[in-house]
Amino acid sequence: MSIYKLKINFQEAGHEPVELPIAAGESVLDVVLDNGIELQHNCGGVCGCSTCHVYVNKGMDNIQEISDKEEDFIDRAESPRINSRLGCQCVVINGDIEVTIPDQSGFMGH
Repeated sequence: MSIYKLKINFQEAGHEPVELPIAAGESVLDVVLDNGIELQHNCGGVCGCSTCHVYVNKGMDNIQEISDKEEDFIDRAESPRINSRLGCQCVVINGDIEVTIPDQSGFMGH
């Protein structure tokens, strides 16, 4: 199995960037949750909402292509950008990636 690097930056103040291993076939959402990093995922990671929205800074070619369904949900995300993806759909196929997790402190229930 191929293991790559996932670098995570945070918009939220007081969070230092971290680097974690990510295996081919794993999603950004799976890796951050396994490592105790907060990323909302109201639908449970099945591409049914927009709460696990992240920005892919580097390595867009190293993850699965965006689906029409995912694009529809990103349109509803907060502050979407051209490099927006859903963490549950950022599945690594062949290389390192770097993402930024938007500030999670504004979500209800914190």
